[in-house]
Amino acid sequence: MTTVEPGVARHYEISGLEQRILAALAETGVDIAHLRASDLEAVDEFHIGGVAATRELIDQMGLTPGARLLDIGSGIGGPARFVASAAGAEVTGIDLTQSYVDIATSLSKRTGLGEMTRFVQGSALDMPFAKASFDAAVILHVGMNLPDKPKLMSETARVLKPGGVFAVYDVMRLKDGDLTYPLPWASDDTMSFVATPDDYRSAAVAAGFSVTAERPRGAFAIEFFAAMRARLAAAQATGKKPSPGLGLVMGDDARTKMTHLVAALEGGILAPVELILRLG
Repeated sequence: MTTVEPGVARHYEISGLEQRILAALAETGVDIAHLRASDLEAVDEFHIGGVAATRELIDQMGLTPGARLLDIGSGIGGPARFVASAAGAEVTGIDLTQSYVDIATSLSKRTGLGEMTRFVQGSALDMPFAKASFDAAVILHVGMNLPDKPKLMSETARVLKPGGVFAVYDVMRLKDGDLTYPLPWASDDTMSFVATPDDYRSAAVAAGFSVTAERPRGAFAIEFFAAMRARLAAAQATGKKPSPGLGLVMGDDARTKMTHLVAALEGGILAPVELILRLG
């Protein structure tokens, strides 16, 4: 474990998170006793763009039913459940935070996807999987917490079969500029390792990947947050309680974190970027 990993794991810990999610959903009329994966999409897709971003990324991977997919930094399991239900893939998630692994496992059972998903605690930089264990891999908004991008790429290459696809969707640095903390992935700069697309590309190529597609998603991100603010404003104007969202997962300072992130996005300093990589 790297020296930063315990702090990163603590950053994401929220006491009683699963109960808070279920209670918030129940308040909006969701039948918790018959929970569907789609009921969770507003809270378990912890990245810019939510399930729409996941869908657009996964659609580029060419997954077939029964494919073995690795979800690196799987959080509470939203993307894993989406891929299991949408593509019929068998998904293994690995995450640094034990409580997220526990919640992901529980929510998958609740949504009837316990057989198609499994979650383990561990580091993306030292994964407890054998060589060539997976057909494909995905990482969504995780690399910002990983200090060693070459190690991420070499570990992913190790556990992928030849020809395997690795889909990356991370927040990356597009130009110089100071970042204001806290951000959704970091309380301060000791746990933030935002890198440039070139850093990712060079690490990928060194690990044996070829880059088959790349897409910056800055405008998409700005539109996503504008729509989120509009929904909140509309709910406040009508006196309605807003629908549960990512704030549940981000904790009490969610608004501050998002404000700082949006400023960096609008300033062109940061943007989410997609990379589709193929091994060999």
